[in-house]
Amino acid sequence: MKSKLIKTLGIIALLFSNNYSNAQVTTQWGPDGYVKIENNSGGFIANLESGDRFSRDHDQAGDINGDGIIDLVVGARSDDDGATDAGAVYIIFMNIDGTVQSNQKISATEGGFTDILNAGDFFGYGVAGIGDYDNDGIPDIAATASGRIYIIHLNNDGTVKDFVKNENINSQGLSAIGDLNNDGRIDLVACQSTSNAGGNQRGAIQILFFDSTSNVISSSTVTISSTQGGFGTGLQDNDRFGGREVAMLGDIDNDGTKELAVGAFMSDGGKGAIWILSLHNTTFNVVSKLKITEELNGFTDTLTTGANPNGTDGAQFGHALSKVGDLNGDGVPDLMTGANQQNEGWGYVLYLNSDKTVKTFTRINNTDGGFGLVLDPVERFSRSISFVGDLRGDGTVAVNYGGGAGGTGTLYLLFLNPCDFDQQPGFNRWSGGNILFTNWNHNTQTVTDPLSFEQCTFKAFETDATYMTYNYNDSRCICMDSTAFLATSTEFSTAFSNECYSGVLSTNLIESDTKNQLIIYPNPTNSKLIFKTSQTSFSERDRIQLFSIIGEQLYSSSINSEKTTVDLSHLPHGTYILTTSINGIQKTFKILKE
Repeated sequence: MKSKLIKTLGIIALLFSNNYSNAQVTTQWGPDGYVKIENNSGGFIANLESGDRFSRDHDQAGDINGDGIIDLVVGARSDDDGATDAGAVYIIFMNIDGTVQSNQKISATEGGFTDILNAGDFFGYGVAGIGDYDNDGIPDIAATASGRIYIIHLNNDGTVKDFVKNENINSQGLSAIGDLNNDGRIDLVACQSTSNAGGNQRGAIQILFFDSTSNVISSSTVTISSTQGGFGTGLQDNDRFGGREVAMLGDIDNDGTKELAVGAFMSDGGKGAIWILSLHNTTFNVVSKLKITEELNGFTDTLTTGANPNGTDGAQFGHALSKVGDLNGDGVPDLMTGANQQNEGWGYVLYLNSDKTVKTFTRINNTDGGFGLVLDPVERFSRSISFVGDLRGDGTVAVNYGGGAGGTGTLYLLFLNPCDFDQQPGFNRWSGGNILFTNWNHNTQTVTDPLSFEQCTFKAFETDATYMTYNYNDSRCICMDSTAFLATSTEFSTAFSNECYSGVLSTNLIESDTKNQLIIYPNPTNSKLIFKTSQTSFSERDRIQLFSIIGEQLYSSSINSEKTTVDLSHLPHGTYILTTSINGIQKTFKILKE
């Protein structure tokens, strides 16, 4: 009896020790609105036609026009300028709110591009931002066409200064992977998912290095397939290894080699898969690999099978990939991907372990992720993905997802905001109040659908919950409103406050630094919103703006006094984004209109 008691006390002590040692603020990157960029929407005016396939590939291209804001390069592979499906590329100059300021088209007939594009060349099938290749101070781009890759040196208005045509390179997608060989130039991966190396459409990738004249160094090209590059066994016919984009993750397992994520979107009968490849430091051949797919290496979601409306099969998981940094604060880079044929198209954030397996995941679609997306049943959302970075200059990050039913094409620019979940010390739970989400059946004392901590935080985002209770032992997740109160948990649950909740956020809107002190109140509000600053002198560049959650500007005014009042009484209930700029310092706040 005594030994059993000692053992029980030891377990309890261990639990309490773990809980208190983990008591901290946990930062999770969650949804902070989106902008839909398509023909005549989001500021994009381009006269797109049905079938142009705008946004089949895209990338951030750096600040091309020198206004301090990241710009984009977007392909429209089936544009008909000059010939049917000759293709086109758009340079999109952005506003900080994610809307389009202006754009420049590059095609057989526009933008100063002088090479001949023929029917079926699909110029812009793959595009990538490559930095300043010709050292003129203006970022440049790469774009594919049938059997060739162009390095396009740009003018700062987005037109073509000159270009270099690299021939005899096939590619159905293109990715910039950073400076792999440390020569000062960004390197590229040509995705060759239709390659027959080793078998019918098993797929391949080519790692391409360029010299100072923007020409491919053919002798340095590294091909990875069933038959080359050290990949070895694992690929089957019709796997389509290479996908549309790859993602350079860096050395996630700290063994001195860099990891490259490559999709094989028709693997396993169309379900799709992702291969994490560890590359040798000098040969860049594969030294080890790991496959991620349904019920393998930590990915537990169910992927669809069977015929799709466009004649393909399966979910096509891994069709597109993008590195996104560490989104759950565990020190390991994470990965965005998608299953673009799963229902309307599902995006995924894969939170990785240091051994390259999947720790957990969250979904982005019509019902999950908290963005409030409204996608067509055949949208094919997530068929292309690219990381933009801190577009707004406020600490958030932007990620582009391609989609669009009907073939014209749509780009969804999603903002992710770092959100603090403050852990209450000890074992506590939120009691009383209104339950907004729960996977805990109180009657049977069981969890109906276990969720990871990351998945639970997204339920808090989706329901705009003030408080969250999570149990690390049984994976219960309970999200509650602001009327809940703290109570002791006898089941070793942990209580968190969601600092991105619209109501709680108002307590955090006093931001102090050496230059300004800002306060916005009341938040939530049902009519007027008051903005105060300690600043006493203002310039014509000091402004306050209000946007809808999808990026539509609703109000804009200069700041010329210590107190500014914004009238929201005419606006419908919902969430809005307020941005302020004083002395070049930009701040962004989430506002709730009751």
